[in-house]
Amino acid sequence: MAVIGYARVSTAEQNLDLQLNALQAAGAARTFADKGVSGSAAERPQLSKALDRLETGDVLTVWKLDRLGRNTRHVLDLIENIRERGAGFRSLTEGLDTTGPMGTAMLTIVAAFAQLERDTMIERTKAGLAAAAANNRHGGRPRKVDDAAAARAKELKGKGISASDIGKMLGVSRATVYRYLL
Repeated sequence: MAVIGYARVSTAEQNLDLQLNALQAAGAARTFADKGVSGSAAERPQLSKALDRLETGDVLTVWKLDRLGRNTRHVLDLIENIRERGAGFRSLTEGLDTTGPMGTAMLTIVAAFAQLERDTMIERTKAGLAAAAANNRHGGRPRKVDDAAAARAKELKGKGISASDIGKMLGVSRATVYRYLL
């Protein structure tokens, strides 16, 4: 029996250290890690390698259930795949262990709540963005040039003044001038 670890972060800027340290402390003989891969992505190369490595009696271990997948159906399909290989599954944060029937039942419940949490978060984010847009607030970096300055830039460009010179007059870069002229 071997403990096989799997870690994943969604963006290249995120750090795997917390997960890798927890998996090592849990006794992972080998750990596979996907970096910059969404949990909803169909192709997760290191997860595929970890699954291929599983043998009867092994336990695939993750730091947190959402590292395995983003929705209940996907997680349960992966767990079934692991079970068909004669292996078990363990999530350290939630304390889930499918080597017994109670762990499998709890996994189904926790996976459903994880998906509910994610769906609720998405719904709240969309509602917040819609409310902000209704109040004429939009995300992103504030504009460097207001409408009057953009009109002035177009007027100056019409007079044949270079974008670099217009930028110097307005106190912005040449690229910003082009952004408002096109």
